[in-house]
Amino acid sequence: MKYSIIVPVYNRPEEVDELLQSLTTQTFRDMEVIIVEDGSSLPCEDVVRRYAGKLQLRYYTKENSGPGQTRNFGAEHSQGEWLIFLDSDCVLPPGYLQAVDDEMNRCSMDVDAWGGPDRAHASFTPVQKAINYSMTSFLTTGGIRGGKKQMDRKFYPRSFNLGIRRSLYRQLGGFSSMRFGEDIDLSLRIYESGATCRLFREAWVWHKRRTDFRKFFKQVHNSGIARINLMKRHPGSLKLVHLLPMIFTVGTFACLLLAFLFLLLALLGLVGLWGMQKPGCANGPMLCIIAGFGGMLLFLLPLLLFSLLVFIDSAIRTRSMKIGLLSIWASFIQLIGYGTGFLRAWWLRCVCGRNEELQAFKKNFYE
Repeated sequence: MKYSIIVPVYNRPEEVDELLQSLTTQTFRDMEVIIVEDGSSLPCEDVVRRYAGKLQLRYYTKENSGPGQTRNFGAEHSQGEWLIFLDSDCVLPPGYLQAVDDEMNRCSMDVDAWGGPDRAHASFTPVQKAINYSMTSFLTTGGIRGGKKQMDRKFYPRSFNLGIRRSLYRQLGGFSSMRFGEDIDLSLRIYESGATCRLFREAWVWHKRRTDFRKFFKQVHNSGIARINLMKRHPGSLKLVHLLPMIFTVGTFACLLLAFLFLLLALLGLVGLWGMQKPGCANGPMLCIIAGFGGMLLFLLPLLLFSLLVFIDSAIRTRSMKIGLLSIWASFIQLIGYGTGFLRAWWLRCVCGRNEELQAFKKNFYE
């Protein structure tokens, strides 16, 4: 058996159905599929049964412990030379596994682990497409999730589309007990061990991600917190690209605050002008009005320019002005959610000296 595909699941029977259906269309078939139910109250056992004769498929249930430990459970019950971890909200194009195998043959023995990028399917909702844009655009993530342009030369696979040699997985002890950021922790340990890790650009998946902006904020806020936890576990792993959301967040709030103060100045000028008895004495209020509105526009300009860039880029990529507009909101949520999580964890762990790993939205493992 060459490949073992391992999928942790929590209350997602409909998504598992879509994923398994896409696995039946794979042109490369030397694989087994392992579905691990992580304490779901809405199990997918009936769905799995429908594919029993179409795939080499096994189904397990366990108590809830989060996706990392559930992946480890699946790996223990697998037989493949290579372990491939997918999220239940992924759908595979028919040539996915063939692309993986082609890359393996091309790299020969010069690869121990790999990861692939993700895309938005045409059937996804506009919100899902906007969220996908914000998570894959160079403007928002620096291309670190598999983009053609990348600020970081190294590629760190995420668990929604990650492959690793079984022997290396065992050597590293699998996923850690981290609740969030456990996939990046594994990627960092892969590099620290001296193993080779590559981006398989053609081994992409359709990834649904979050279904609304509230869940998306929770996800990226947790990711920002996880980055500080990862920095503590792996000194030297924090890079400039990881600081950008924090810088963006501080800059955004500073611009909004200064714009508000200049608006107050303009309003004071308007009030003063309204109460003037002699028109000839209006120079002072007029200066306040001009300076106030001018200063407000000056500090709003960077945010407006960023919004315009996102809109144009997203609208061109998705061929939809609606998704372009939604992408503005998704991008601000992505950057500010991550930035506030980063700042929160930095304050508590680096300034206040708390030693334990932090997390927020603890029930948000799969949401």
